[in-house]
Amino acid sequence: MMEPSSRTLTLGYSPCPNDTFIFYALTHGKIALPEARLGVPVLADVETLNGWALQHKLDVTKLSFHALGQVLDEYCVLSAGSALGRGCGPLLVARKPLDLSNPGRYTLAIPGRLTTAALLFQLFLPSCAQVKDGSVSRAPRTAQERPNLVEMRFDTIIDAVNRGEVDGGVIIHESRFTYEQTGLICLQDLGQWWEQTTGHSIPLGCIAARRSLGRGRIAAIDRAIRASIEWATAHPEQCLPYIREYSQEMDSQVVQDHIGLYVNDFSRELGTEGLTAIEAFLERGRAAGFLPRSSHAVMIP
Repeated sequence: MMEPSSRTLTLGYSPCPNDTFIFYALTHGKIALPEARLGVPVLADVETLNGWALQHKLDVTKLSFHALGQVLDEYCVLSAGSALGRGCGPLLVARKPLDLSNPGRYTLAIPGRLTTAALLFQLFLPSCAQVKDGSVSRAPRTAQERPNLVEMRFDTIIDAVNRGEVDGGVIIHESRFTYEQTGLICLQDLGQWWEQTTGHSIPLGCIAARRSLGRGRIAAIDRAIRASIEWATAHPEQCLPYIREYSQEMDSQVVQDHIGLYVNDFSRELGTEGLTAIEAFLERGRAAGFLPRSSHAVMIP
């Protein structure tokens, strides 16, 4: 097997506007990367990237913080490129109010079992710990049974709720800007719950690198991503065609709102506040039994 220093490194991130904004300059020759050689990026839904991380498929990848907690032995977080903040967390939505004190009667959608949204929802409602694969069952259940958590692609959840295929769903990304237009209501802002419960910003996703790349190469990639963000901030109009290529039918204002919400000071530098929030999230997941214990630090010092 070739060592990282002798091969082109693999890179993956999502087609969401915040990621294409962050990586445009780095992947289009605007930013130099002297310590490493990145290949053509692979763009995939974040839950796909989460699954690939379990297989150690990519050298540098976007990850949900939930998935990161499963692979800390192999990956570390970069200081640049993360999505954290306030007022930007997942939302639990439905067509009508649901009795969240007795959720056993409901079928609820999550955007992938390894997403931060899924773990955050399970921390909010610990009884919602079972995930069902495959088709949705509409068989009646007693109130004592755990609700079915059904995995769906994040961009299909709103339609599934509106069609009555599920009773409610946890939405992420641009869905938070559009769900009200379809008549859905927000039952719980999970990010707000996290902020009020812990006092921390909500850590959603990060850019992670394989520890085997070594401290020097990881630091160079980190600097390049930070420079890519700064370049995009200074030249947003040059990034727009690339962003629009992957945002497809997304409204232009939604694209701008998405970038404005998820690309912020934490994206440029996690800092002590961001790192503390990440560690608090991972520790809560471990204490609840959803994440394994790890002796590895989140970041390589």
